[in-house]
Amino acid sequence: MVSNGTNGMNGTGVTPPRSAGGVLGALLGLVATSAVAGLLVTVSLTPVLALTGVTASTTIGTFANLPDYLAIEPLAQRSNIYATRSDGTPVLLATLYDQNRVEVGWDDIGQNVKDAAIAGEDPRFYEHGGVDVKGTVRGALTTALRGTVQGGSSITQQYVKNVLVQRCETLPTDAEIADCYDEATQTTVVRKLKEMRLAIGVEKKYAKNDILRQYLNIAGFGGRVYGIEAAADYYYNSTAANLTAAQAASLTAIVNNPDKFRLDRPESETNGAANGYRDNKQRRDYILGEMLRFQKITQAEHDEAVATPIEPVINEPSTGCQTALADAFFCDYVTQVLASDPVFGPDEATRLKNFRSGGYDVYTTLDLDLQRAAVLTLNDNVPKSRPGWDVGGVISSVEVGTGRVLAMAQNKDYSQDPEVQATGNNWTSVNYNTDFADGGSRGFQPGSTYKVFTLAEWLNTGHRLEERVDSAPKSRWGTFNDSCLGPQNYDSEGWSPKNDANESGGRYSALESTIRSINTGYIGMAKRLDLCGIRKMAESFGMHRADGEPLSQSAAAVIGTNEVAPLSIAVAFAGIANRGVTCSPVVIDRMVDASGEEVPIPSTRCTESVRPETAAQMVSALSRVMTGGTATQSYTDTAPRVPVIGKTGTTDGAKDTWMSGASSEVATVVGVVSVTGNGNQRAMRFPSGPVATARHRMWPDVMSVANEKYGGEMLEGIPVERPEGGDDDNGNGNGNGNDAGNDNDETDEDED
Repeated sequence: MVSNGTNGMNGTGVTPPRSAGGVLGALLGLVATSAVAGLLVTVSLTPVLALTGVTASTTIGTFANLPDYLAIEPLAQRSNIYATRSDGTPVLLATLYDQNRVEVGWDDIGQNVKDAAIAGEDPRFYEHGGVDVKGTVRGALTTALRGTVQGGSSITQQYVKNVLVQRCETLPTDAEIADCYDEATQTTVVRKLKEMRLAIGVEKKYAKNDILRQYLNIAGFGGRVYGIEAAADYYYNSTAANLTAAQAASLTAIVNNPDKFRLDRPESETNGAANGYRDNKQRRDYILGEMLRFQKITQAEHDEAVATPIEPVINEPSTGCQTALADAFFCDYVTQVLASDPVFGPDEATRLKNFRSGGYDVYTTLDLDLQRAAVLTLNDNVPKSRPGWDVGGVISSVEVGTGRVLAMAQNKDYSQDPEVQATGNNWTSVNYNTDFADGGSRGFQPGSTYKVFTLAEWLNTGHRLEERVDSAPKSRWGTFNDSCLGPQNYDSEGWSPKNDANESGGRYSALESTIRSINTGYIGMAKRLDLCGIRKMAESFGMHRADGEPLSQSAAAVIGTNEVAPLSIAVAFAGIANRGVTCSPVVIDRMVDASGEEVPIPSTRCTESVRPETAAQMVSALSRVMTGGTATQSYTDTAPRVPVIGKTGTTDGAKDTWMSGASSEVATVVGVVSVTGNGNQRAMRFPSGPVATARHRMWPDVMSVANEKYGGEMLEGIPVERPEGGDDDNGNGNGNGNDAGNDNDETDEDED
């Protein structure tokens, strides 16, 4: 530690005048710094020890078993989560803490604060060697006679006590914390002796100004407010450097008895606004009198300060992601990552405690431009609640090639408070975009969106887009190959999937089945594949069930019955657009600790899901979904135009509807889902239009901003767009280019 002052001097470098008692205190302070200080202090307290029955051997043992000193260590500080504007300016999303504290240096603490602390708590601070023996004897006698600890503690002793209490907070269990706290605060002479011994050691190790600075940083100011900087902000909307003498004395008064003197209980009968915060004012004015006595302020300054009414300006601190408002669900996901990733600690409890007390600044991947677009379009198109239907709206955007989560929004208001949640289903703490383990739901069926994984397996195993299969609806589909579970037959279960527009089937090509989202065409493709292989292909694109259970690999899963998280789908589409290389999602760009040092962060993991040539064929098919298939409205309404791929999805009974797609730079998934119950989206309208087509109103809003900001290159495999009236779907006469997508209610009904 660096000292900015000299022991034996006050904060201004001027030695205060000494009374006879001050001379005695100074003499005793010099004695206390000697090697036998502990023994001499014990001897000086012999009358007290006799009254309490504490033996000399006990006191000597107490000293012998203690360390030489308590190191001045970093204190628990609040941590911040930021987004970053395009110009690089950080925007605070949320502050999280167990103790609202901002640790500050000596030069950031105003002289008024330093003078008030010394005058009010330890006038002989710069004279003694850690123990003000005169005051300690007086306080210890009171302790012995009355059974309560009274006065006598120097600032250094108070610092020691606070350090011991703070260390209790780091223990792993509530029981250990409680036992530690009892030991650190128990009303006994032995505890006082421990404080004295450790205080002497601190004084021998550190300069006076270092001790005073850290005392002001560690002190409690009521509730969860700790340290002079946070106290100045909370009670007076100011800083430690700018407090007036009256304000500094008022805050110093709180340290003496936080519960009694705090200023955030205006209804208090003895210390409320109605009586001018009487208790605090009495203590404040005493401190101001001491500041005058020790010539820290002039008579005029004293009189002005005493005449100043106490008028706190409570700047309510907030902890938690609710302060992020519409960005709260993304913020919540960041905290889930901080709690779950091993890079931040060995277990979840340790990780969260480290973060909430570590003074970290976390700079996230959130793109505020895309996020604003997502929030606004959700507000315009999906209500927060609707009579008779708990409706959810979700949007997730991921950067292609990096896994950076650029946007994450939903149509609900965020709250962790059960009482608030009970007021209406517009409130929730569940993030519908993420997995259950990450604070999300147990997932939603993606419907035909999931067909892209069968398409990937089809092409990866050597099949072609123009290859045709038996696509006619059937009541019996026979046996499916499954190399993991053995042959599977669902005929006895009465499984008979149909097509949304009741297409009769026949022999559709893989390309036609993709463009028109033909269920039976994809079931026919699955008959020629391995169900286990399809499941493994989905997993290679990062797909997994949101509830943590293994993916189903049944024939029904081909058309989207696995409950998954929207973020997982966005990651998969980013992988397709990235030439088949899928990158896991990340939400933190950089993180620094309280000292400004960079902290290791989780990095994305990129793996090849399919060969580049397979990805190119997928791109060819999925681009046609946008230009001439079920997603044409999303493509038509997106401006500026860049090459994109996409796929729609609708679940059984139009319960959930999806639009998923990507440019070469950004992948976005939009969904309208039934959170609880079932709502037939085809039978309902929002004020913005039909519910079933809300996805096609929202996806272009987000991707238009993405295209404007990030651009988009030609995706490998996308054919050159042909003029109207040109060739058929695949350019060789095997398709017809017609589909039900022009009304955007295609909707590819999938079986549960």
